[in-house]
Amino acid sequence: MRSPSEVGAEAVPLVRPLPADTFCPQSRRRFVLIAAILASALGFIDGSVLAIATPAIRVDLGASFAEAQWISNAYALTLSALILVGGAAGDRFGLRHAFVAGIALFIAASLACAVAPNPPMLIAFRAIQGIGAAIMVPGSLAIIAKAYPKKERGRAIGIWAAASALTTALGPVLGGVVLSAFGDGIWRVIFAVNLPLGLVSIYLLLAKVPADAPTEKRSLDLGGAALATLAFGALAYGLTSMSADGEGQMSGPSIAAGAVLLIVFIVFERRQREPMIDLSLFRVGAFAGANVATFFLYFALSANLFYLPMLLIAGWGLSAAEVGFIFLPLSVLIALLSGPVGQWSDRIGPRFPIASGSLVVAVAFAGLALLAYAGIHSFWWGVFPLMALMGLGMALVVSPLSTAVMTAVEDKDTGAASGINNAVSRIGGLIAVAAMGSLAAWVYAAVLNSGAASGIPGFGEPAPDVDAARLAASDAAFAAVALVTALLCLLSAIVAWTTVSGERLPWPRGSEAPQR
Repeated sequence: MRSPSEVGAEAVPLVRPLPADTFCPQSRRRFVLIAAILASALGFIDGSVLAIATPAIRVDLGASFAEAQWISNAYALTLSALILVGGAAGDRFGLRHAFVAGIALFIAASLACAVAPNPPMLIAFRAIQGIGAAIMVPGSLAIIAKAYPKKERGRAIGIWAAASALTTALGPVLGGVVLSAFGDGIWRVIFAVNLPLGLVSIYLLLAKVPADAPTEKRSLDLGGAALATLAFGALAYGLTSMSADGEGQMSGPSIAAGAVLLIVFIVFERRQREPMIDLSLFRVGAFAGANVATFFLYFALSANLFYLPMLLIAGWGLSAAEVGFIFLPLSVLIALLSGPVGQWSDRIGPRFPIASGSLVVAVAFAGLALLAYAGIHSFWWGVFPLMALMGLGMALVVSPLSTAVMTAVEDKDTGAASGINNAVSRIGGLIAVAAMGSLAAWVYAAVLNSGAASGIPGFGEPAPDVDAARLAASDAAFAAVALVTALLCLLSAIVAWTTVSGERLPWPRGSEAPQR
């Protein structure tokens, strides 16, 4: 249960096995929990509200469609490529030190975003913000796990998850109301609000929480991180440039360069003594299958949650306040159902919940495609119920997917497995925004330029004016995105059914399960 750019990010927590003792006295643990909740809220609010604010940013800064994609992708790129290094930094330098450094960098970049004068500067600051998040995100849950003894850890993480659900659910709604009330320029406040939240979190960590000792002197795989950033950056640039006027000729070379760099990254990681990604884990069929299903599912989720708000606001003319509600059922249903679904998954195995949940999400996205294709512009009776159905499907997937990843590997590898799955979900979102933007731009141009005024798919009457033709082309473009993502969710269900275990968990009922 997360925002568009964060959904799935904590589905499999970045928590390595920790010693039974704790560095934090009991009287100080509540400060760790409050600081972690506030820091988590930074990323969750930014991600969900930014999706609502993208149309306003485009108007206020004059950003092109490709620049709007990169405002999202710059953050996702550095976060997905560096998040495993960020987790290792906590082990090497101590969780409190790394966590504070990540928060400080995040809020500094947020303030720079708030005053960015043009799209290129905003994109650059978003990339720096992603670097801060790559250190901050794994630290928020890990420091809770390290501060609380094992018998109290579950309750603390539950409080953190509930507070995260609340911020994720209310952030887009409140952000939409503010955007509707104060106009396009108010988007800058979305980034500026990170300053007080971040400063309070840093104060609590430095003034109220003792420093923890590093758990291991492991090296940071900066070479692997750099190669991953270049590889996925080139792939994303190539896919994005396909939709950008005048840059299409760069798409082929960029994609080819990204593919070559990805191969170089794999070879580099195989030769590292302490690699960022333990590629040997992918030899385990259930682990590889769970990650493929993760990629397809979060690719689909990210694409829809990025492009749907733009269609509703810029195309259908809905207010940001209304559109903010589309994220509500996702957050609420995952928050309410993840616990019961997790227990159900423990009893019957994760295969059926993941496969059935992916099918439900596929039906929801297919419904959105049909709605847009038919030109039915009904938000409360069309889009919102389908988003609720999607939230139900994701609630069936999130906890069992965590279970599938963690139980596919040995206990000693659970930290590495969780980090890899976290990164896979984010990479899926990065590639989705780039690739589906090119598809949407191609369909939009094709429909608009091929006699849109006299034969838009889904419209029985000729379009009376240019605005109607553009609206119809926008609907057709989003319908294509939603249909492709529905098929990917179907593939996710098939992969999960054929690779993930259908057996109940191996530990006896009532005993302590391995930490997720």
